Formats: sequence, structure tokens, C-alpha cells
Amino acid sequence: MDKEWDIVEVLRHSRHDWLNRLQLIKGNLDLNRIDRAKAYINEIVIEAQHEAKLSNFHLPMFASLLLKSNWENHLFQLEYEVLNDLEAVEINDSILSNWTKSFFICLDQAIEAFQENHLSITIQPESNGVRFFFDFSGIIIKKELIEQFLNYSEIEVTVREFSENELGLEVFMSGQ
Repeated sequence: MDKEWDIVEVLRHSRHDWLNRLQLIKGNLDLNRIDRAKAYINEIVIEAQHEAKLSNFHLPMFASLLLKSNWENHLFQLEYEVLNDLEAVEINDSILSNWTKSFFICLDQAIEAFQENHLSITIQPESNGVRFFFDFSGIIIKKELIEQFLNYSEIEVTVREFSENELGLEVFMSGQ
């Protein structure tokens, strides 16, 4: 998880992702599925917009963690979105990033491998801080690991939902 990524490795992964996307578009066009190709292009545009917002958020460690997450060996697929273009107040990037890394490790240990495990992170900048929503859907086989992690969390976490198939957390980090 703490692998150091050099620029060549990042570009290699990024190029691989883009080639896969282009092949999907080309395949749909070859099959004369124009609407599906257009829909996929729209999905890519939206994803790129969220990536740009995240990259401009002044949280370099957190952004890096999310941007490379799906290239690492997690047992879940990650997606994220930034809800608005508000200029967020400055929050502690290191604390947020370390907590999120620890959460990813905990989640990997608590969920069943080779399932449709999905984590969505919604980032909502506010005038006095930033609110983060972590929504997991999949198969949780070790709830006690997550409960222990949350009980000893270094930041305040509100549990909105917690079952064998879903976990909803809300984290608010106030400005410095």
C-alpha cells in the first residue's frame, strides 16, 4: 500500500487505462452501438472532471491516494466525486490521507475477495471544512475489524449505515 510510484509507472498505468477505454469505444462503434459509445464517452468526461476537481483540491497526498487506488491490489473498486467547485478551506492532508490509507487496509481485511466490492467517496467542500462520505457495497465478512477500526479512529466518524452488505461513513474535517 505504501509503494512509491515513479512518473514512468504512473504514466504506464494511465496509458493502459486510456487504451482500454479507447478499445471499448472503438468496439462499440465497430458494432454500430453509437449510443453506447457516446454514453461511455460521457462517463469518461464526467470521471475526468471529478479527477480534475480532486487534483485541484490542495490535498496532494489524498488526491494521489485516490488517483492510484484502482491500480493497487485492493479487494474493492474505488470511485469518487467532488460535489461542487467551492474553494475548500485548508484541512490537514496528512491526517486525512493516513486515516484513509488505514481505512483501505481495514476494508481489504474485512471484505470477501473476488466479489463485487465497491467503495464510493463523495467529497463535499463547505465554507468551514470538507465533508467526506464513504459508501461501501459488497460483502463484509469481518464486521468486528471495521468496528474496532472505527472505535480507535483518530478522526471523528459518523456511521450512517453498517450491515453485512453496506457501510456508510461520514467524516467532517474542519478548516485549520
